[in-house]
Amino acid sequence: MQPLSRNEVTDLLRRHQIAPTYQRTAIAQVLFSRRQHFSADQILALVNEQHAEVSKATVYNTLRLFVDKQLVRELIVDPTRVFYDPNTSPHHHFYHVESGSLMDIDGTAIEVTGLPTLPEGTVADGVDIVVRIRNR
Repeated sequence: MQPLSRNEVTDLLRRHQIAPTYQRTAIAQVLFSRRQHFSADQILALVNEQHAEVSKATVYNTLRLFVDKQLVRELIVDPTRVFYDPNTSPHHHFYHVESGSLMDIDGTAIEVTGLPTLPEGTVADGVDIVVRIRNR
């Protein structure tokens, strides 16, 4: 994936029916310029390093909006670690439990079979697999 320019980020926000405010654009620019998995605190630090002060509440509210609008995926790798992934295509992850880093696994590299019958009136929205790894 190639990083997105500021204009491309603004267009992306508009395509997802998100008004491109200065703060939202700055947060999206951090997410889409690096194409990495970031925690909300990492995003907050990077935004405030590169732009005018943005509050923690603004970052969390903007990330919730981005998730709701399917602009990013929210990955909960353990109860205390949540990451935001700008790659919304079907894929899975390696989570290095010692370093806390995430790496993508191509969506075609894992085949899932035998899913249980879904509750009546529902459809599958996706399957997220997190393979936890550590050093030997």
